[in-house]
Amino acid sequence: NHFHELLEFSVISWITQLYSHFAFLSSAFRALHNFLVTGPKAYLTYATSVLAGAQNGIEECKYQFAWDRWNCPENALHLPNQRGPRSATRETSFVHAISTAGIMYTLTRNCSLGDLDNCGCDNSRNGKIGGRGWLWGGCGDNVDFGERISKQYVDAVETGHDARAAVNLHNNAAGRLAVKATMKRVCRCHGMSESCAVQTCWMQLSDFREIGNYLKVKHDQAQKLQFDRRRMRAGNSADSRGAIADAFSAIPRSELIYLEDSPDYCARNASLGLHGTEGRECLQHGDSLSQWEKRSCRRLCHECGLRVEERRTETVSSCNCRFHWCCTVNCENCSQVIVKHVCSRKQSSHGHHTRRRVRGPK
Repeated sequence: NHFHELLEFSVISWITQLYSHFAFLSSAFRALHNFLVTGPKAYLTYATSVLAGAQNGIEECKYQFAWDRWNCPENALHLPNQRGPRSATRETSFVHAISTAGIMYTLTRNCSLGDLDNCGCDNSRNGKIGGRGWLWGGCGDNVDFGERISKQYVDAVETGHDARAAVNLHNNAAGRLAVKATMKRVCRCHGMSESCAVQTCWMQLSDFREIGNYLKVKHDQAQKLQFDRRRMRAGNSADSRGAIADAFSAIPRSELIYLEDSPDYCARNASLGLHGTEGRECLQHGDSLSQWEKRSCRRLCHECGLRVEERRTETVSSCNCRFHWCCTVNCENCSQVIVKHVCSRKQSSHGHHTRRRVRGPK
């Protein structure tokens, strides 16, 4: 009907836009379109959850990398020539994992809440002994459902058969495993006056922030995939597939992997859509700052050959408002100075820009 056609169009448009921001080939978009047009119409029921989940994943990406040189910008990995090679860096491994995790997470949560048809709590183990003094029961989050549907949506986008496609699918799966790995057991006490003589327990999704933290650690520990280049160059497709399979065999499914070293995120690179760190804000003071945040000025500015510039902005707003009978409100004008620290270019004694020492991406 007309509603499903509109929903189908919105799914295709939104996910196509999302993935185009991260430089996936147009063939992937066509694969998604074909899946939605020719695949089971039941999947359109889950479209809004997929859209919300993917958006949550990207928002979490922006949070996790807010004070890194690469800060998950929407166009950071855009390639002007869509027929050129796709990027498969450490950063894109995180994008694949967190967006897939976001979709699985939202589908699972909405399923447990009863918002989706033909889906509900995971009660497959209810009544069984889980451990000493507790039984499985309650409304467990149905991660198997979330995993199955998210895989149908996300992995359908990847239609290639080369090493990059294999890497992307691996990182998609690592994102789904992260959702499972961070689940927690929640219990409720039973007995006279809640004496907790017996407990009923179920598995529940953790906060999505915990999944983001988990995958950020995986990003920092990501492994570069190494191939037997002689077999890859042999021109034999069987040898190439064998080399790819051997390279994957030594890497756990839960780990993120990548093919290419990251570019220099300090410097602006228009061809890669990189803005560099000039003009980025950094943090210097604050009792609640983490060590990573406290080092942001060194990481974004000093190590990129830039200086830290203090910028002060005065804002005026209404304050100390009082209500007078009847019927006026009188307010005072209060000024506040907001201090920000921004990365700016250094000037040499002759007015020329100084050159920086090249350092690795962070």
